[in-house]
Amino acid sequence: MVGTGTTLEQQIRQSFDGLTRAERQLASHITRNYPVSALGSITALARAAEVSTPTVVRLAQKLGFKGYPDLQSHLRAEVEERLISPLVKHDRWAGGVPDTHILNRFADAVVANLQATLGQIDHADFDAVADLMADPARRIFAAGGRVTQAMADYFVSHLQVMRPGVTLITDTTNAWPALIDMGPGAVLLVFDIRRYGSSILQLVEMAAEQGAEVVVITDQWVSPAAERARFRLSAHVEAPSAWDSTAVIHVLVETLLAAVEARSWDSTQARMKRLEDLYTRARVFRRQK
Repeated sequence: MVGTGTTLEQQIRQSFDGLTRAERQLASHITRNYPVSALGSITALARAAEVSTPTVVRLAQKLGFKGYPDLQSHLRAEVEERLISPLVKHDRWAGGVPDTHILNRFADAVVANLQATLGQIDHADFDAVADLMADPARRIFAAGGRVTQAMADYFVSHLQVMRPGVTLITDTTNAWPALIDMGPGAVLLVFDIRRYGSSILQLVEMAAEQGAEVVVITDQWVSPAAERARFRLSAHVEAPSAWDSTAVIHVLVETLLAAVEARSWDSTQARMKRLEDLYTRARVFRRQK
């Protein structure tokens, strides 16, 4: 049986190399249209993936389920996790919590999230995202949802020091002027964790239609916007709180910034020196006595 906290998509990717050709075809279809693809009937799934219904049953069993209904039960639980409200989430964490201090419990959850996240991120994908962000020929746009907008703001604040052509979209419900410039060669980085924002999905869809490269940083349940992304980085976000934790996303952001800095140090260093001169002239910071 799939372990607690493991999504069906993660299990498919972990098992992919051991599947037959038909099973791989089915697995690829499920992950391309995840999670909606596996919520319908077994006949509908087999037809859409162009495989037989016995292939669906065999794949479910190879993934550790008794059969397709068992797989669907697991997937429905995932969908419920995606949509869970903060109030319900608090009630879950409040019941039967250990007696250790909240500082320890929260830190344990964050460390576990970080380990799980680093264990599943594809290094090649991460490096490719860093290459996009460091490419001076590309315009970079960043946006976040109601909670994750702070992550986009933090990322842009640092990236603007390293390179020109970086724009923060402060309101995804009114991003139309920015969309004009999101054509081929542009990169849109969005942050989206549950409960996923409709405006983020619309922004991603329109940017992708215009030829922009889309990068989505999301949670382990995966934002619907990731379907239109070229690259997706998923972070584990559960914590003993009514709200999900963005601590691991923050680590990903700072690591990505460090990777961009390493790729463009000569130009970054020159910009930083110029910026320090401006700070000094404007007396932005207090001088040390």
